Amino acid sequence: MALLVVSGLAALLTGRAARICTLLGAGGAVAGCALALFPAVKGLFGAAVAVRYPWALPGGSFSAEIDPLSAFFLIPILGLSLVSAVYGGKYMLSYSEKKSLGGSWLFYNLLVAGMALVVVARNAVLFLVAWEVMALASFFLVTFENEKPEAREAGWIYLVATHIGTAFLLVFFLILGRGSLDFDQFNAGMNSGALFLLAVVGFGTKAGFMPFHVWLPEAHPAAPSHVSAVMSGVMIKTGIYGLLRALTFLGPPPAWWGWVLVVIGLSSGVLGVLFALAQHDLKRLLAYHSVENIGIIALGLGAGLLGISYHSPVLAILGFGGGLLHVVNHALFKGLLFLGAGAVAQATHTREIDRLGGLLKRMPWTGVTFLAGAAAISGLPPFNGFISEFLIYLGAFGAIQGRPAESILGITLIGGLALIGGLAAACFTKAFGVVFLGEPRTPEASKAQEASWWMILPMVILAAACLGIGLLGGVVLSVLSPVISQVSGIPAAVTAGHLASTSVVLQLAAGGAGCLIVLILALAWMRKALLRGRETGSAVTWDCGYVKPSVTMQYTASSFAQPLIRLFGFFLRMKKRAAIPTGIFPPKTSFETHTDDPARQEMYRPLFLWVDRAANRLKVIQHGRLNLYLLNVVLTLIALLLWEFLWAS
Repeated sequence: MALLVVSGLAALLTGRAARICTLLGAGGAVAGCALALFPAVKGLFGAAVAVRYPWALPGGSFSAEIDPLSAFFLIPILGLSLVSAVYGGKYMLSYSEKKSLGGSWLFYNLLVAGMALVVVARNAVLFLVAWEVMALASFFLVTFENEKPEAREAGWIYLVATHIGTAFLLVFFLILGRGSLDFDQFNAGMNSGALFLLAVVGFGTKAGFMPFHVWLPEAHPAAPSHVSAVMSGVMIKTGIYGLLRALTFLGPPPAWWGWVLVVIGLSSGVLGVLFALAQHDLKRLLAYHSVENIGIIALGLGAGLLGISYHSPVLAILGFGGGLLHVVNHALFKGLLFLGAGAVAQATHTREIDRLGGLLKRMPWTGVTFLAGAAAISGLPPFNGFISEFLIYLGAFGAIQGRPAESILGITLIGGLALIGGLAAACFTKAFGVVFLGEPRTPEASKAQEASWWMILPMVILAAACLGIGLLGGVVLSVLSPVISQVSGIPAAVTAGHLASTSVVLQLAAGGAGCLIVLILALAWMRKALLRGRETGSAVTWDCGYVKPSVTMQYTASSFAQPLIRLFGFFLRMKKRAAIPTGIFPPKTSFETHTDDPARQEMYRPLFLWVDRAANRLKVIQHGRLNLYLLNVVLTLIALLLWEFLWAS
């Protein structure tokens, strides 16, 4: 952490010298993350690393520890931040003529350090300080292009949302920490239900649960792409970490806790992917898919809690296992997809999906790695997204055979995951097909060139990790055992036994997927061998008599998604604007669709407008009379002293 902070400050001081600044900032991020990975890996396998120092702040001590739960979240935070820093080193140089890069690298390194400190803190004050560092650093990264109104608006929406969540966390920790603010002294007592709801709102706002997600589709597109990858891939997971850590304080969960997370997971998953389908901006589409995947994680955690409540260890292990593994999987494929979107945007100077096309021929490495990420996020074998969703499916199928409540849970999980997976596959068929296939729709797309190898290499590493986890799912499950045991309270031996039996099924699935890959490669080699030495040519497909079809005859993203959007129109409420052709020689025509987020427009916007009107009525107390201001301060102090005296007595 010290290396991250020092290198960030050094980058700030050399910000005008772009290459030196990048070397210090990105190099320090890579070195700091690499060093921190060593104790993180040790902590994952039970070799806990802990420090505790006295300090002057009230409520305990400076306390930090890397236990299996912390290590499990620390590894993807450090790994994705490392490869994103390599990518960002080249990506950010395109801004160097207009801006100093020092501030961006300082805040990037502070963001990584803040996230790391959040997951190792064992004191509420230290946790909240790290939480605030993470929030403020990401705010300045979101507003990096502050000359753009949309970036400024996205930054303020994010800042307000994150501090509303923090207000709930303050109350959460104040109730828990009556005697001491050290985590090992917490005792929920009779307040566990209220504390659980405070944790869901406080941590769920950072995670992006519906309807607390409104900052997410604004902030992720506004930030530089390597920052979007880190924010979407791992920063929102600190909310999941906080919720899991809170569960370790609150005691045995009643069934309604699990059902709350299942309902949140279903609404976030289904609505997140539906709103992604309606988007025209590539990064905004990916942002809504973060809401969807957080929903899948919530489904797994909800199933795990219900497994504990219903005394079903298999459901608890598979639910928590699927949710936790999806934390890592989402970090990998969502980081990959945001990096791919950044390469596309830098090459074509647009993120509008309908202004792209034909990029696979011009950017083959970016296209192939983006395709790997698209398959992974759609839950298709042999990639990693399939493994984590498959664990939740297995738990759901087992639950159907249990009591009525468990059967209802199993049917809900299976139906919800199937709907989310099908819609995700349709959405990424649209995204990949319109962006990378067909012919370029604009001159900018036709002139696109492949990204630098400094940007390609991180994408290749992440794509390989997505495939590796998918093929080695059984091996990966053995790593989950200590984390699941810590979260669920189920003995490690029982957890390891159930995961070992599940890994056999996963290895069979991975083996089948591996055979499929070998078959595809063999057919490709056979085709190449058969055509070797022969004269080959290419021609256009049958074009219905048209000599030269126009690129405007291709499907657009909007037309591809229209049947599904119409089917779910009640939730999406799409708005249309059209200039219909009229007359014998019609003038220029147009057709445009737009989908607003109903949570923002119908829930938060009216609320904040009401608060604004109410606050304006308080202007009467701003009268400029200093003596009355001082009188108000004195009266407030007297009231506080009386309250304290009465409370103490």
